[in-house]
Amino acid sequence: MATMTDRDEGLVKVYAAGVTLEGNLIVPPGATGIVLFAHGSGSSRFSSRNRYVAEVLRVGGLGTLLLDLLTPEEELVDTRTAHLRFDIELLADRLVGTIDWLARQMPKLKVGLFGASTGGGAALVAAARVPERIYAVVSRGGRPDLAAGALPKVQAPTLLIVGGNDTPVIAMNQEAYDRMTCVRRLEIIPGASHLFEEPGTLEQVARMARDWFLQYLK
Repeated sequence: MATMTDRDEGLVKVYAAGVTLEGNLIVPPGATGIVLFAHGSGSSRFSSRNRYVAEVLRVGGLGTLLLDLLTPEEELVDTRTAHLRFDIELLADRLVGTIDWLARQMPKLKVGLFGASTGGGAALVAAARVPERIYAVVSRGGRPDLAAGALPKVQAPTLLIVGGNDTPVIAMNQEAYDRMTCVRRLEIIPGASHLFEEPGTLEQVARMARDWFLQYLK
């Protein structure tokens, strides 16, 4: 089993939406589904939080693909300008391209999306674009407000997880929940901030995500 320090395990290069993206793809034996991660603003596939969640999913029998949605050159620009991380349409384009890539590589595995922060908005837009290919979505501290008009078009069962102390994001997720028409649930974790750094809170996120994906990807 991979640990959070195995940064190069399962390294893949994905050609999606006209660019080559790097990711870590790990699929345990007997997996019936795979979860594609969309990291949040200013983060990367090396996010310790997402890597922890991914490890819990793999222990549960799910494959994971942690992907950088920006190229290294774009990351350098974004470090200065912070504009690409909020280009939800661009990020969603690359998620959809990666979903196509996964369909070619592993056609028998159902695909779910896990999005954090702005990645949550991109995941919802992608799910709305290719509803026949996405079987479940989980958003951790997500920005579904950035998905705007895509929300009513999402068909995949969606779990929105928000920290109880993350007041502005709670309101954003409640409004998104009300606009969505798919099977959905809003979970608020008491005492958690936006990054779920408080003891035990990220573990709760991982367990909720694992159970949600296992329910809908098997």
